[in-house]
Amino acid sequence: MKHLIIGTAGHIDHGKTTLIKALTGIDCDRLKEEKERGITIDLGFAYFDLPSGRRAGIIDVPGHERFIKNMLAGVGGMDLVLLVVAADEGFMPQTVEHLHILSLLQVQRGIVVITKADLVEPDWLDLVLLDIEEKVRGTVMAHAPTIAVSAHTGQGLVELTAAIDRLCEDLSERDAGRPFRLPVDRVFTLQGFGTVVTGTLLAGTVQATDQIMLYPALMPIRVRGVGVHGVQVRSAQAGQRVALNLASIGVEAIRRGDVLAAKGHLSPSLMLDVRLSLLPDADRLLANRARVRLYIGTAEVICRAVLLDRDELSPGESAYAQLRLEAPVAVLAEDRFVLRSYSPLATLGGGTVLDPLPKKRKRYRERALAELAVLESGSTAEIISQYLMAQDEHLYTREQVLRIIAKPDREEALEQLLADDHVVSVFADEAEYLFHRARLKALLDKTMAVVGEYHRRFPLRAGMPREELRSRIMGDVNSRVFAAVLLEIQAESSLGLTAKSVALRDFRVEFAGKWNRARETAIRLLTGPLFSPPALDELKTETGLSSEDTKELLDALVEAQAVVKVAEGMYFHAAAIARARELVLQHFRAEPELSLAAFRTYIDSSRKYALPLLEYFDQQRITYRVGEVRRLHSAFDSSGSTVLD
Repeated sequence: MKHLIIGTAGHIDHGKTTLIKALTGIDCDRLKEEKERGITIDLGFAYFDLPSGRRAGIIDVPGHERFIKNMLAGVGGMDLVLLVVAADEGFMPQTVEHLHILSLLQVQRGIVVITKADLVEPDWLDLVLLDIEEKVRGTVMAHAPTIAVSAHTGQGLVELTAAIDRLCEDLSERDAGRPFRLPVDRVFTLQGFGTVVTGTLLAGTVQATDQIMLYPALMPIRVRGVGVHGVQVRSAQAGQRVALNLASIGVEAIRRGDVLAAKGHLSPSLMLDVRLSLLPDADRLLANRARVRLYIGTAEVICRAVLLDRDELSPGESAYAQLRLEAPVAVLAEDRFVLRSYSPLATLGGGTVLDPLPKKRKRYRERALAELAVLESGSTAEIISQYLMAQDEHLYTREQVLRIIAKPDREEALEQLLADDHVVSVFADEAEYLFHRARLKALLDKTMAVVGEYHRRFPLRAGMPREELRSRIMGDVNSRVFAAVLLEIQAESSLGLTAKSVALRDFRVEFAGKWNRARETAIRLLTGPLFSPPALDELKTETGLSSEDTKELLDALVEAQAVVKVAEGMYFHAAAIARARELVLQHFRAEPELSLAAFRTYIDSSRKYALPLLEYFDQQRITYRVGEVRRLHSAFDSSGSTVLD
């Protein structure tokens, strides 16, 4: 069955709450202060059983200008609105402001209800009808039916009920197949249950035991129970007014303006890219970086409106803007919003979210404006492509792309882009990362350039360390994801990969010029005598290299297996290591233990060199130390072969 929400709008004391009670028998004024003062202060809720058998949720909003923020918290979830105008007063200031808000939020279906029709003469009622027709011209209520009623005499209530039922028939059903999302409009504690929140279920379904997320706090929560119109139910669907009993969270941790949604469906953001329009009769210009109040979902947040292509916005004008918020929100592209002045309070305009997770944009940039134009009016494939081409170091997963882009055909568009090879998938960490082919090509070109420059700077190194390359070109991604990306771009490049480094395939370490002369000098010094190698300072002096270049040379010789690093600052020629190993194994053919003194005699060297060599053999698991002697490791026999050989 189709589920829908009916809401009210209109000036204070025009009979909104009385009308709802006449239609449903339910008094929406629930607060003690509302009863005492006779005015609606906060949102009220009811349900309406229509002749067709549908049960509609009802949101009754306050009409006083002081409570506009409460009205805004309820209007975003309405499918159909009853714009209430009292016959004895006609259009009033809050009627006009509420109508502006309905237009800004694009509430598409409505009925103008003239209340208190029994208090005026027919001629006066005709004048009110003419005035209403003029006032709603050019607004979302321009073609709405107008029905005069009296809650006291019952006049027009049957006709109004029938009109509501007819309009509800034509309303499109909310998407129960999309991920669950519910902006919170009320939080309270119920004895015996604990924390309860209410809201209009915008999309998806929810049931008891579901694991959901509180945004923007990113707090996981379990649903303990679900209620609809005061009745406990197994599950609720999009388009219903829902009460959720939440487990393991206190009322102090959640508030109006928060959003409950499926895990991973939303992301908190402190910036929003938007199309912003000022009302034609706004009472002021909107200057760049003006401090204003943002109303989106059920949230109210202070922000700065950064105009991207002008210094001020005049009434009736529209522009691209970036809203920079003082507190995070969790919204989706295509969500509607309202802006009001910071002080004194007045509704200025509103618009549509184009990008809920934008990067910080600079003003007067043609590229930025072109990107926003695509987000606003491009095809779904164009929007996906733009996100993936502009991702810079950040990577989007399939899940994130489908979450950010609210178009109904987003999955089909993405599959077509993948099939046409315009978009490429990379799998890592149990997620599917997406690249636009052009972005992947740019990343490949950057990788080739960075690695090529590395080869020029360090000609004796076999390759650039993977982690250094990652920090240079994709610093925000982890090593596993980067490894998967490297494999993808390697297939279309001349890159060579090892477990730890990246190199151009045609690159070879060559000792040319000063490096060749230095290598010959170093080898000569390390081979005579074999077991008393020179210190680094001596190598530096004899080769004429700097300390850094001397280390570079020795590392290259180690990589070429001509030299072995035994300890920090101590290098031996590979022939010395081979000979020392042979002497050690030869000793163990005759004796079970080897002392440092005996080893010094074998290599005819001092303790300074003999001890590091023995410790090196310990590290290589050839020997192991027992007290002051060494024994042959069990992995070796006395011939020098491993047991596995």
